[in-house]
Amino acid sequence: MKTEQELPSMSRRSLFRSGIATALSAGFADIESPPLARANPDPPGSVSLRDKFHGCIAGVYVGSSMGAAVEGWDWQRIQKEYGTLEQLVPYRHYRGTSDWVREAGTTEDGVERQKLMIKAILDKKGRVNAEDVRQAWVRYMNPNAPGVISEPFEGTLLAIASTPIPAADIGKYCDYSGLISLSRSCHPIGLINAGDVAAAIEDVHEVGQLYNTANSRAVRWAEVTVVAIAAATRPAATVDSVLGAIFDNVDRGDTRFFKEMGIRRELEQGLKMTQGCSDFREIREKFGATYNCTGIPYSNSFANEVVTKAVCIFRATQGSTWEGIKAAVNMGRDTDCLAAVTAGISGALTGASSVPDALIRQVDHATSVNPYTCCKLTLRETADALYDAFKARIAGMRSFIAEMDIG
Repeated sequence: MKTEQELPSMSRRSLFRSGIATALSAGFADIESPPLARANPDPPGSVSLRDKFHGCIAGVYVGSSMGAAVEGWDWQRIQKEYGTLEQLVPYRHYRGTSDWVREAGTTEDGVERQKLMIKAILDKKGRVNAEDVRQAWVRYMNPNAPGVISEPFEGTLLAIASTPIPAADIGKYCDYSGLISLSRSCHPIGLINAGDVAAAIEDVHEVGQLYNTANSRAVRWAEVTVVAIAAATRPAATVDSVLGAIFDNVDRGDTRFFKEMGIRRELEQGLKMTQGCSDFREIREKFGATYNCTGIPYSNSFANEVVTKAVCIFRATQGSTWEGIKAAVNMGRDTDCLAAVTAGISGALTGASSVPDALIRQVDHATSVNPYTCCKLTLRETADALYDAFKARIAGMRSFIAEMDIG
């Protein structure tokens, strides 16, 4: 691990390069072959690309459904109620608009948002833009979902999406700027661009315009999620290489604003603050004085807070998907979004083998009986479908290279 003094050097490393030739030579050229072994403390041994896809999706869904039960609680209340929460429990959301008691393992609004991105990717079998995802909203969003399993504002966005307004303009009509909405749901963009950091950044800016204005802070914080996932899927990835990719690729402006107020600066401060913390109880106390906004809508749910915490937990737990979930859901405040970002990044690095099988089965069961979700595929079916779409993308690149006779 990097010491506190060494952290700034991460921004000077250039670990990843974009382009067709790089994508095909980055360990995916023999995509059906056994994966290369790599240093990975949890679990030991090698993790195939297919299992990284599964780890990312399973981490998001299990973490989201576990964290949703205590979303908005402070950590003292979680500790009083559960000691350490490490099981799936039934819960309710949107009291006053819905009396639905959700089966333990039921996912929430961020996963619905993510499922619609996945639908767009599967339809296209490759990278997607804002128009592709808008079409998926119109085709697949359950009209009864907003205000029950999805945020109420997503019903408004769906109504706008059904008009001729350009997809890239829809985010201008979102009431709230800077929220975690995109950062906690954009994992499929990182997966379809596995290994290709630059393409992942390009796509999250494009799709992000459905939820925010172009180049807003919310979209730029989503860069962290997709960069981390695209970097984590590489065969030789480690916790340090993922952190290095983040610092090398996000928030690259050179103005005084970017240097003093930018994303890398806030991440660096968080990592220094939590240097040496190995237990989530230490981390949540460290952050208590920094992130404590209350009294405004979505006060727990701004991207800078949630993503910074997620990166720090990812480092502290050394990329363990299960330990990342437990740490995030016991941190307090926006626990479901924090678990989604943390466990999605960790799962893309180390897979899902650390997550108890019973939890994955319970999430699959809860999905099967959910009357409001837009998709009832299991975690493995979802991950495999995305993996197949990624293989189709690579096959298309190979075909194009052959057609253009590039040697």
